[in-house]
Amino acid sequence: MAKILGIIGGGQLGMMLTEAAKKMPEHISKVIVLDPNENCSASLVGAEQIVADFKDKDSIINLANQVDIITYEIESGDSDVLKSVENKAEINPSPETLKTIQDKFLQKTFLQNHNIPVPEFIKVDDIEEVKEGLKKFGYPALLKARRDAYDGKGNFKIDSENEIQTAYDYFKGQKLMLEKFVPFKMEVSVIASRNTKGEIKTYPLVENIHEKNILRETIAPSRTSNEVSEKAEKIASNTMDVLKGAGVFGIEMFVTQNDEIVINEIAPRVHNSGHHTLQSSKTSQFEQHLRAILGLDLGSTELLHNTIMYNILGNLDFQGEYKKIEISEKNIFLKMYEKKISKPLRKLGHLNIVGFEKQSIDELLTQLEKTKSSVEVESI
Repeated sequence: MAKILGIIGGGQLGMMLTEAAKKMPEHISKVIVLDPNENCSASLVGAEQIVADFKDKDSIINLANQVDIITYEIESGDSDVLKSVENKAEINPSPETLKTIQDKFLQKTFLQNHNIPVPEFIKVDDIEEVKEGLKKFGYPALLKARRDAYDGKGNFKIDSENEIQTAYDYFKGQKLMLEKFVPFKMEVSVIASRNTKGEIKTYPLVENIHEKNILRETIAPSRTSNEVSEKAEKIASNTMDVLKGAGVFGIEMFVTQNDEIVINEIAPRVHNSGHHTLQSSKTSQFEQHLRAILGLDLGSTELLHNTIMYNILGNLDFQGEYKKIEISEKNIFLKMYEKKISKPLRKLGHLNIVGFEKQSIDELLTQLEKTKSSVEVESI
């Protein structure tokens, strides 16, 4: 019998999960999202919406009373409340895993305890502990908010002693950790999945290019040696072995100067660097996530075509309504998230440039350079 799906969060990830769910009517009859923004992206493609904060206890309970399964597109849900409603709805990934991942210090400690490679890190409770940590790690180092940080918003890179106070004040009393800076040569990620039966599959390693700490481009597959790719995919698989619950996880990693792999962080949900799978792969990450939490066999993760994903971000120069973006090339797939207002660096959409004609990564990157000006966000 088809199930009702609840999603904490109704942004672009919830939108694309809803679209995937609509293609599986024999398994999912309805989608309800909980999101504080009225007319959120997911609601515009057929999801019902409860308008409330992600952590609102009564609203999470209300959602649990209406659905069979709860999942998330954002890490901000209250894991304790979610744990308390497990008797009402199945929740995947598990609230315990969400709680571990929500706190970056707990996440890194968990990974380290399971012999999964991470950068050196310590918990810091005051500015003196930051100073002591910097004596140990040297400069630069990263001061990080332990919770509610994404798209680089919770990081401050400390390059010298005279930046310590500025960095500490930036976080306004949040719980913090200090991490040794990894002089990486590449940022990469693996989209990994596990279903409720314990079957694990990983998509091929991809390369990520960031601008102002926000993902801008994903190159699938990554321009790494087979040895590095295999090492990263093995670490991702080992990580899935120790995390509880089903679903898709985005596992972000660094490739060091000597080709070692360390995990930067994990997202317990579908991930921006997996958007290429909508056209590059037989099974998109969104379908895969639904298959995983429904207990279906996982789909193929084979990369069928070289693909470049490019995020369309709000222009730094303005906030407000923006001109419609259109593109007509046969191998470019544009996905806008129907957000009416552009804000600086806001994720408004993405495009995938797909190598249907066996184009190389370099050829696709050349095509992207020619395309960028036509997807620039402009004020009306």
